[in-house]
Amino acid sequence: MKSRNYYIFALASVTYAIKAQSLLKSQGISCAVIRTPKELGKGCGYSIKFFSDAERAAKLLKENNIEIKASYPKLSAEGGEGS
Repeated sequence: MKSRNYYIFALASVTYAIKAQSLLKSQGISCAVIRTPKELGKGCGYSIKFFSDAERAAKLLKENNIEIKASYPKLSAEGGEGS
């Protein structure tokens, strides 16, 4: 079975995680609020997880003053996937 790639953005608070979920869903990006994995170790303990459109999602969050504390996989400063 082929595994699906996914993205996680750790956020500053559960309020921002819920706001981000609502914003992204309104823009057609399916996502869910999850507990932040220990490996990220940043943020409030809540993140959003989604399977596509990471660059677009990061841009939407930035435009709406929702700071991404950490991401998996790590995104570069330009918004694309980095190492």
